Amino acid sequence: MIDLKSETIVSFTEASNHLPRRRASKRPHPATLYRWASTGLHGIKLETLQVGGTLCTSIEALQRFFDKLSEINRKKEKSV
Repeated sequence: MIDLKSETIVSFTEASNHLPRRRASKRPHPATLYRWASTGLHGIKLETLQVGGTLCTSIEALQRFFDKLSEINRKKEKSV
């Protein structure tokens, strides 16, 4: 859960600027983050916070999201 007091809150547009460049040296589109929050990826959903009319996340929530995805990948590698 995102803690407004201690985490760095960012919009999806701002959050996409914190992610590494991928195909054709482009960063993920903010819609990608929305998809991660709504449908998730491998059963993991990105934590969000509604700030007025803007759906936001935090830098720390991104870290938790990727940590969980990395853990899933490590488990898959061990089982192979």
